[in-house]
Amino acid sequence: MARSDPDGLIATPVETVQRRPQDAADLARLVEIVCESGAAVVYVGLPRTLAGREGSAAQAVRTYCGALAQAVAPVAVRLVDERLSTVSAHQALHAAGRPGRNHRVVVDQAAAVVILQAAIDAERVSGARVGEAVVGPGTDGGEGEAEPTAAQGQPGDGGTDRMDTTRRGEAAR
Repeated sequence: MARSDPDGLIATPVETVQRRPQDAADLARLVEIVCESGAAVVYVGLPRTLAGREGSAAQAVRTYCGALAQAVAPVAVRLVDERLSTVSAHQALHAAGRPGRNHRVVVDQAAAVVILQAAIDAERVSGARVGEAVVGPGTDGGEGEAEPTAAQGQPGDGGTDRMDTTRRGEAAR
């Protein structure tokens, strides 16, 4: 997971949350982080092939995000393309001088930073939320009036919150 700073400019790593489908502890931890951070939106990386197609991994993410959207409502959950995020994360870790054998420990957090930073940057350019809204049972996918777009945010309110997870926004990977 990663989160943005209060101004929604820079993504930083938070922690790696391991999937635990047997007891949903992972989902509970994500909800806890979203609540603690006051996230306005949760960005989740959607794995696509280089050709842009979706396979079983993408379908698993979509299914999981339906449950996540319901659990964090009214916070919006949005899917963003994560192609090459792991490659970019490995490159960033290498450029930072971290030996390759140590990448595995933090690569998911670094990839979450890459995903979230891309969403932050795209929002800054477009003035609106990016990605595909996830609609879970009992949610509106963040498309209702409860969540202003980045362009509608007020100065100092964290306008473009995110999650890959953050106060302004967070990203889950």
